[in-house]
Amino acid sequence: MSFRIRESRFRHVFGKPLKRTDCFDNIRITKTAWDSTFCAANPKYIAIITESAGGGSFLVLPLNKPGRIERDCAKVSGHTAGVLDIAWCPWHDNVIASASEDCTVKIWQIPEGGLVINLDEPIVDLVLHQRRVGLVIWHPTANNVLLSAGSDNKVVIWNVGTSEPLTEIEFPDICLCASFNPIGNLLATTCKDKMLRIIDPRTGSVVKERKIHDGSKPSQCAYLRDNKVFTTGFSRMSERQYALWDADNDLDEMCMEEIDSSNGVMFPFYDSDTNLIYLAGKGDSCIRYFEISAEEPYVHYLTMYQSGDPQRGMCMMPKRGVNVNACEINRFFKLHTKGLCEIIPMTVPRKSELFQDDLYPDTPGDNPSVKCGRLVLWSGC
Repeated sequence: MSFRIRESRFRHVFGKPLKRTDCFDNIRITKTAWDSTFCAANPKYIAIITESAGGGSFLVLPLNKPGRIERDCAKVSGHTAGVLDIAWCPWHDNVIASASEDCTVKIWQIPEGGLVINLDEPIVDLVLHQRRVGLVIWHPTANNVLLSAGSDNKVVIWNVGTSEPLTEIEFPDICLCASFNPIGNLLATTCKDKMLRIIDPRTGSVVKERKIHDGSKPSQCAYLRDNKVFTTGFSRMSERQYALWDADNDLDEMCMEEIDSSNGVMFPFYDSDTNLIYLAGKGDSCIRYFEISAEEPYVHYLTMYQSGDPQRGMCMMPKRGVNVNACEINRFFKLHTKGLCEIIPMTVPRKSELFQDDLYPDTPGDNPSVKCGRLVLWSGC
């Protein structure tokens, strides 16, 4: 019986962390039990949610100034309760959104070069949710469009320029995760009621829905290209699973696999350029990565990055920030439980020093393709 190893240019991708002196150390990382990644990166800064008394705060650190962080380092500290999620604007590297237990979403303008003194005045304050807000996501193609999800079972699409909601979407339970498709005219969500929904963000109407993972623990989702949705969750026996769903055919199940019996929520990080997806579980000490293809079983396991320390949080650098000269295809920032933010480049080994165009197809830039506006965005997508 013959056995053929599947060919892939990403079969030998490996992760190698930078030296401790080239990472960020001595950080008081938040201790909240909320299921979030607790950090966000862009080509200029890494933002990390911190533990603070009497309000919520997060650090914004320039990537060109690694090392030990002083305890009195300047922070963004305008929330009156803990910060639960943060997200950098894809069009403006100095603009970041934050969601908090104080029921608000705030937009911040970071001074060029980073913070020198504490920043406590946002440029925009978005107030509508009645309970804590645990999720913020920027629209992938439209300028000044932001999604927020709160524990009031409501998802709001905002026009950040006017501080007004464009769409309000009511859910039967808490929305746990949301992900736009590449052009932003559809939205995938997972909910505490164990349902995966495809929603039109312009109208708030549910296009398709189905029950996915049977377990009661939180599930996550990522909207892939070719109208596929990748989810992570738990089985009825609390085993961790991943699954792929076909949004072209009533969310038919394409595959579902069990991984292990750990209890940490797995966060999917999707690279649409390479069609790779990375899974990083809370409390795990590894990152698993898979390649998505049109061939069965559709989700192909590649390998695993293994380290000795568990992760408290994780984020991925946008493709604009990777080192193409070193054949780096992705870069992760791993938050350790002991205050270290470790940087882990993912590299494809190549002998040639020339630019490897097969690894770097055209990627989204930093200019939006759509301007925000009810008539432009919600009728033109």
